Amino acid sequence: MKITPLDIQQMVFRVKLRGYDQEEVNRFLEEVAQTVESLNRDNAGLRERIASLEHQVTDLKRTELTLSNTLVSAQSLAEDVKRSAQRDAELIVKEAELKAGELFRQARVELGDTQRDLSMLHKQRLLMVERMRATLHTFERMLDVETSEAYQDSGMVSEDKMQGESSPAR
Repeated sequence: MKITPLDIQQMVFRVKLRGYDQEEVNRFLEEVAQTVESLNRDNAGLRERIASLEHQVTDLKRTELTLSNTLVSAQSLAEDVKRSAQRDAELIVKEAELKAGELFRQARVELGDTQRDLSMLHKQRLLMVERMRATLHTFERMLDVETSEAYQDSGMVSEDKMQGESSPAR
Protein backbone atom coordinates (compact mmCIF):
# COMPACT_ATOMS: atom_id res chain seq x y z
CA MET A 1 0.00 0.00 0.00
CA LYS A 2 1.46 3.36 -1.00
CA ILE A 3 0.95 6.03 1.65
CA THR A 4 0.56 9.64 0.62
CA PRO A 5 0.86 12.72 2.84
CA LEU A 6 -2.93 13.02 2.58
CA ASP A 7 -3.33 9.46 3.91
CA ILE A 8 -1.13 10.29 6.86
CA GLN A 9 -2.96 13.55 7.57
CA GLN A 10 -6.39 11.93 7.32
CA MET A 11 -5.48 8.83 9.34
CA VAL A 12 -7.85 8.51 12.30
CA PHE A 13 -7.14 5.97 15.00
CA ARG A 14 -9.94 4.45 17.02
CA VAL A 15 -9.88 5.49 20.64
CA LYS A 16 -10.29 2.79 23.25
CA LEU A 17 -10.92 3.13 26.94
CA ARG A 18 -7.37 4.19 27.72
CA GLY A 19 -6.25 5.70 24.42
CA TYR A 20 -5.50 4.62 20.90
CA ASP A 21 -5.48 1.00 19.77
CA GLN A 22 -1.79 0.18 20.04
CA GLU A 23 -1.94 -2.55 17.43
CA GLU A 24 -3.51 -0.20 14.92
CA VAL A 25 -0.93 2.50 15.62
CA ASN A 26 1.88 -0.06 15.29
CA ARG A 27 0.50 -1.35 12.00
CA PHE A 28 0.27 2.18 10.67
CA LEU A 29 3.81 2.98 11.77
CA GLU A 30 5.01 -0.22 10.10
CA GLU A 31 3.36 0.87 6.83
CA VAL A 32 5.03 4.29 7.12
CA ALA A 33 8.37 2.62 7.78
CA GLN A 34 7.94 0.31 4.78
CA THR A 35 7.05 3.24 2.55
CA VAL A 36 10.08 5.24 3.69
CA GLU A 37 12.26 2.16 3.22
CA SER A 38 10.92 1.73 -0.30
CA LEU A 39 11.60 5.38 -1.08
CA ASN A 40 15.12 5.02 0.27
CA ARG A 41 15.73 1.96 -1.92
CA ASP A 42 14.38 3.84 -4.95
CA ASN A 43 16.58 6.80 -4.07
CA ALA A 44 19.66 4.57 -3.76
CA GLY A 45 18.88 2.94 -7.11
CA LEU A 46 18.55 6.31 -8.77
CA ARG A 47 21.81 7.46 -7.21
CA GLU A 48 23.53 4.37 -8.62
CA ARG A 49 22.05 5.13 -12.01
CA ILE A 50 23.30 8.73 -11.80
CA ALA A 51 26.78 7.49 -10.87
CA SER A 52 26.69 5.11 -13.85
CA LEU A 53 25.56 7.87 -16.20
CA GLU A 54 28.22 10.23 -14.84
CA HIS A 55 30.80 7.53 -15.50
CA GLN A 56 29.50 7.19 -19.05
CA VAL A 57 29.71 10.98 -19.51
CA THR A 58 33.31 10.87 -18.26
CA ASP A 59 34.11 8.08 -20.70
CA LEU A 60 32.46 10.04 -23.51
CA LYS A 61 34.50 13.12 -22.61
CA ARG A 62 37.66 11.03 -22.76
CA THR A 63 36.55 9.68 -26.11
CA GLU A 64 35.78 13.23 -27.23
CA LEU A 65 39.26 14.35 -26.17
CA THR A 66 40.77 11.41 -28.01
CA LEU A 67 38.75 12.26 -31.10
CA SER A 68 39.75 15.90 -30.79
CA ASN A 69 43.41 14.87 -30.60
CA THR A 70 42.84 12.56 -33.54
CA LEU A 71 41.32 15.46 -35.46
CA VAL A 72 44.40 17.62 -34.78
CA SER A 73 46.65 14.78 -35.89
CA ALA A 74 44.57 14.26 -39.00
CA GLN A 75 44.86 17.95 -39.82
CA SER A 76 48.65 17.88 -39.40
CA LEU A 77 48.89 14.78 -41.52
CA ALA A 78 46.67 16.38 -44.15
CA GLU A 79 49.03 19.33 -44.36
CA ASP A 80 52.04 17.01 -44.82
CA VAL A 81 50.43 14.99 -47.59
CA LYS A 82 48.23 17.75 -48.94
CA ARG A 83 49.56 17.60 -52.50
CA SER A 84 49.13 13.90 -52.92
CA ALA A 85 46.11 13.16 -50.65
CA GLN A 86 44.12 16.33 -50.10
CA ARG A 87 40.80 14.61 -50.81
CA ASP A 88 41.53 11.74 -48.42
CA ALA A 89 42.52 14.16 -45.66
CA GLU A 90 39.33 16.19 -46.07
CA LEU A 91 37.21 13.03 -45.80
CA ILE A 92 38.98 11.96 -42.61
CA VAL A 93 38.47 15.41 -41.06
CA LYS A 94 34.80 15.50 -41.99
CA GLU A 95 34.21 12.01 -40.60
CA ALA A 96 35.98 12.92 -37.38
CA GLU A 97 33.92 16.10 -37.06
CA LEU A 98 30.71 14.17 -37.65
CA LYS A 99 31.68 11.58 -35.05
CA ALA A 100 32.65 14.29 -32.56
CA GLY A 101 29.37 16.11 -33.23
CA GLU A 102 27.40 12.89 -32.70
CA LEU A 103 29.30 12.19 -29.49
CA PHE A 104 28.61 15.74 -28.34
CA ARG A 105 24.95 15.29 -29.14
CA GLN A 106 24.80 11.97 -27.33
CA ALA A 107 26.68 13.40 -24.36
CA ARG A 108 24.27 16.35 -24.21
CA VAL A 109 21.28 14.01 -24.37
CA GLU A 110 22.70 11.84 -21.60
CA LEU A 111 23.61 14.93 -19.58
CA GLY A 112 20.06 16.21 -20.00
CA ASP A 113 18.70 12.82 -18.89
CA THR A 114 21.03 12.83 -15.90
CA GLN A 115 19.99 16.37 -14.98
CA ARG A 116 16.30 15.37 -15.25
CA ASP A 117 16.97 12.34 -13.07
CA LEU A 118 18.76 14.53 -10.56
CA SER A 119 15.87 16.98 -10.60
CA MET A 120 13.44 14.13 -10.00
CA LEU A 121 15.58 12.98 -7.07
CA HIS A 122 15.47 16.48 -5.62
CA LYS A 123 11.70 16.57 -6.05
CA GLN A 124 11.34 13.14 -4.45
CA ARG A 125 13.54 14.24 -1.59
CA LEU A 126 11.43 17.37 -1.07
CA LEU A 127 8.26 15.29 -1.23
CA MET A 128 9.68 12.84 1.30
CA VAL A 129 10.66 15.71 3.62
CA GLU A 130 7.14 17.16 3.32
CA ARG A 131 5.64 13.77 4.05
CA MET A 132 7.83 13.36 7.10
CA ARG A 133 7.00 16.91 8.21
CA ALA A 134 3.26 16.18 7.86
CA THR A 135 3.67 12.92 9.78
CA LEU A 136 5.56 14.65 12.56
CA HIS A 137 2.94 17.41 12.66
CA THR A 138 0.18 14.80 12.94
CA PHE A 139 2.00 13.02 15.74
CA GLU A 140 2.54 16.34 17.50
CA ARG A 141 -1.19 17.08 17.32
CA MET A 142 -1.91 13.58 18.59
CA LEU A 143 0.44 14.11 21.54
CA ASP A 144 -1.22 17.46 22.31
CA VAL A 145 -4.63 15.81 22.33
CA GLU A 146 -3.34 12.92 24.44
CA THR A 147 -1.71 15.31 26.91
CA SER A 148 -4.87 17.41 27.12
CA GLU A 149 -7.03 14.32 27.71
CA ALA A 150 -4.61 12.97 30.32
CA TYR A 151 -4.65 16.32 32.11
CA GLN A 152 -8.45 16.42 32.04
CA ASP A 153 -8.66 12.78 33.19
CA SER A 154 -6.29 13.44 36.12
CA GLY A 155 -8.36 16.49 37.09
CA MET A 156 -11.57 14.45 37.08
CA VAL A 157 -9.96 11.67 39.17
CA SER A 158 -8.85 14.27 41.74
CA GLU A 159 -12.38 15.76 41.88
CA ASP A 160 -13.90 12.26 42.29
CA LYS A 161 -11.51 11.53 45.17
CA MET A 162 -12.34 14.83 46.85
CA GLN A 163 -16.07 14.21 46.47
CA GLY A 164 -15.67 10.62 47.62
CA GLU A 165 -13.93 11.71 50.83
CA SER A 166 -16.59 14.25 51.75
CA SER A 167 -19.66 12.19 50.79
CA PRO A 168 -20.93 9.14 52.67
CA ALA A 169 -19.73 5.72 51.56
CA ARG A 170 -21.75 4.12 48.81
